[in-house]
Amino acid sequence: MHSGSSSSQKVGFDPFGALGLPRRFDLSDAEIEAAFLARLGGVHPDVVGEGGALDAAFLTEARSVLADPESRANVLLSLLGGPAASEEKSLPDGFLMEMMELRSTIEDELAEGEHARSKWESFAAERRAAHIGRAAALFREAGGSPDHELLRRIRTELNAWRYTERLIEQLDPGYDPRHADFSG
Repeated sequence: MHSGSSSSQKVGFDPFGALGLPRRFDLSDAEIEAAFLARLGGVHPDVVGEGGALDAAFLTEARSVLADPESRANVLLSLLGGPAASEEKSLPDGFLMEMMELRSTIEDELAEGEHARSKWESFAAERRAAHIGRAAALFREAGGSPDHELLRRIRTELNAWRYTERLIEQLDPGYDPRHADFSG
């Protein structure tokens, strides 16, 4: 999961609209897949010609963005007029210090042996779930007409979530920092 700067981050890209889904965070995987398949049937190249291949690629990208809760949250925040991660870098109070201490503890425990990895992977998965829950609550609070302060609070939560995703990436034994997403 990550929300790098793929073409899904293009200005004006609306994966919700592309799949005919409402702009809301709490979409199920089943809703996303059903919408994708319904739209895909109408653009199959065998039915509409070569132009359908481009439309199918666009729909596939929309499904990919919406299937990843973090990228879905980032796109939704953008569509609601919220700040991008590059514009608003705030984090919850004390979060950065907590992450630095956490990383140090994880590094120490992993240096003692691989048995600690599953413990920290579970911990990180629980943190991811907590971020998803907080983001969902904030987006529900935002509704259709969020104010600037609420959009900023959502961005702060998404920034913290990105740190957790980086932690999950770095816990992977095959992690290579040369290919990491450090774009924010």
